[in-house]
Amino acid sequence: MKRATVISLIMCLFLCTGIINAQSSGNSVTDLIIKSYTARNFVDGTVADKDLELILKCGIKAPSARNSQAWKFTVVKDEALVSETVRNSKKGTIMILVSGAEGGSTGINADYDCALATENMYLAAQALGYGAHIYTGPVANINASKREAMAVPAGFRVVSILQIGQVDKTVDATSSASPRKSMEEIVNYK
Repeated sequence: MKRATVISLIMCLFLCTGIINAQSSGNSVTDLIIKSYTARNFVDGTVADKDLELILKCGIKAPSARNSQAWKFTVVKDEALVSETVRNSKKGTIMILVSGAEGGSTGINADYDCALATENMYLAAQALGYGAHIYTGPVANINASKREAMAVPAGFRVVSILQIGQVDKTVDATSSASPRKSMEEIVNYK
């Protein structure tokens, strides 16, 4: 009887490991993308300066048309500015304003390039254990009346905002994310 129980446990572990691994590609980048989610419930806590520097470096490494790197990143740590701009901010939550050069040249789309930089930083923040949320809604208000207060560089306009902060570590992409469309609804083959 004991032998049958041990064999059953071994088989269960073997099968469960296969099931768990089936949800993982074994590649840290693709696993991070699959497990990522937009944080909505931040908690009090700071973003370490060394982590912020690494997140910004990841933004700088984003691809851009003709390697123009036509972006500027403005880090906003002022809690009053953060809380009046984005929802659910908590003590220690920061924003990175991603701004693109105004009046770009032919073949360069600063908005697209800024989106790539934003995504790089979004994923880097999550890889470091922080929550991240991308906003574009408050951008118009910043560009219209808060450029100076937010220290947006002259000749640039805000394209996106990345909120980064501490989150409840028990929340994950499965339990907090809104449902995604199926592959059949999104992908076409010809």
